[in-house]
Amino acid sequence: MNGVAAALSAAVRYLFHPAVLGVLFVPMLLSIALWIGLAWWFWDSWTGLIREGLVAAADGWWVGHYDVATFAGVVAVLLLVLLIAPAILVTAMLTAAVFAMPVLVEVVARRDFPGLERRKGGTAIGSGWNAFAALAAFLILWIATLPAWLVAGPLAAPLPWLLSAYLNQRLFRYDALSEHADSGEMSRIFEARFGGLFVLGLVTGALYFVPLVNMVAPTFAALAYVHFCLAELQRLRQGARS
Repeated sequence: MNGVAAALSAAVRYLFHPAVLGVLFVPMLLSIALWIGLAWWFWDSWTGLIREGLVAAADGWWVGHYDVATFAGVVAVLLLVLLIAPAILVTAMLTAAVFAMPVLVEVVARRDFPGLERRKGGTAIGSGWNAFAALAAFLILWIATLPAWLVAGPLAAPLPWLLSAYLNQRLFRYDALSEHADSGEMSRIFEARFGGLFVLGLVTGALYFVPLVNMVAPTFAALAYVHFCLAELQRLRQGARS
């Protein structure tokens, strides 16, 4: 896992680069502002919709000393929080991938991989499709695991971390390589280095749950993936020449 450690160490150094500082807080700040605004305007509508659905699904049931409508109101608030939290995270990551990634790739490539040939195997359509597929898979998995919170409570806490790790590696790896690798190289690295990509996702994904640190976590994760992927690409080409 030397590649993971090297990528994390490099990402720390990159944080203080002037170009990186310019985009460091942007993804998370934009995401928080967006979802606070949406929650402010639509909170009553969203909780009401969820509550009505729960009441309809459990018509005639009683839970402890509360009728189902009261209980459904509490569950509706909990479910909405559990939906908004990943929405903030995902929006921040998408913002980092779309708007910050070109800047980050340029910084990392110029500093540590100046001689790496740019074969431009990625496309804007490919990037968009990758983001859509990553987001769709994440949302399906997140919704599928929501019942675990009601059944297992705190024991379900590792689930958001694991899902964040999946989304990290799935979202950032394509854009990290699209400028420098050809399509064949990208596929080989994704397949051969999936373990390293996922471990890097676990480490960077944990940062999303650390207060204050999570403000820079999306950009930090993107930086780490750019370095990791470009280093793997360089090793792949060196091995092909030897």
